[in-house]
Amino acid sequence: MPHPTPQPTITPVHPHDIPELLPFLLAARADMFPKLHNTPIPADLAAFEQVYLRGQGRFLVAKAQGRIIGAIGYLPYDRRFPGLDYVDLQVVEVVRLFVLPEYRRGGIARGLYQALQDMAQAAGVQVVYLHTHPFLAGAVDFWHRQGFELIGVDPDPLWQTTHMQRRLPS
Repeated sequence: MPHPTPQPTITPVHPHDIPELLPFLLAARADMFPKLHNTPIPADLAAFEQVYLRGQGRFLVAKAQGRIIGAIGYLPYDRRFPGLDYVDLQVVEVVRLFVLPEYRRGGIARGLYQALQDMAQAAGVQVVYLHTHPFLAGAVDFWHRQGFELIGVDPDPLWQTTHMQRRLPS
């Protein structure tokens, strides 16, 4: 059930957001991937300002009543998955989409993605890539509704990494 507060604001992350954002993202990661809870902080989060504010990554937050309730980012795709042929294309990978449970089903994730896609398109990105997993309830269907197409599923029975892409109009 959507939260009954006014629509959140979606903005790029600013340095003053980082002290609230990092714990938000780490808690989201622990919630979605409990097996990763006690692993080291991911490199992109450890160097958040360098990667997302000074580097080629981008990150957005959704706030309601001054509090972060959702987040999404993208990074240049690093070609770590074999078989995905993006030769001579500018490709980014969607990372770290999360909306607090009490705010889900109210269009916040869709708004975050649309704003991120607009940023990517303005930067000349041609393909938006992502991977997700079937155990993340509703994720594959959500991305299909955003215009993504399935490009493959890894045979690993635990993760079943699901690769998806969306080509952006030029």
